Amino acid sequence: YLFSGTRGVGKTTIARLLAKGLNCETGVTATPCGQCDTCREIEQGRFVDLIEIDAASRTKVEDTRDLLDNVQYAPARGRFKVYLIDEVHMLSRHSFNALLKTLEEPPSHVKFLLATTDPQKLPVT
Repeated sequence: YLFSGTRGVGKTTIARLLAKGLNCETGVTATPCGQCDTCREIEQGRFVDLIEIDAASRTKVEDTRDLLDNVQYAPARGRFKVYLIDEVHMLSRHSFNALLKTLEEPPSHVKFLLATTDPQKLPVT
């Protein structure tokens, strides 16, 4: 999933809502309950299966390879392991290329949520 828009419009917030909807203990839903342990942990920023990455500060290909090494592991608590990559347009070309195959064919237990203010800077796939 790719979320784009101007700074401050709520891209990361809506991505976290999607992560809640995917992992809510009531089941996959467009309206997460907000009451279960999973929803509360996501809201508090401490849900182990929601991995938030600030691409603006983690642009190196080594950082991306570390992420890819962990994609193979099943979620610890949730239904899905969700990677939220904020400012994804800031990844180096080498980093994006390393990530591309996994983005196109992620394991069934993984969801990638990408947020950017500059979608035109993303490589065309």
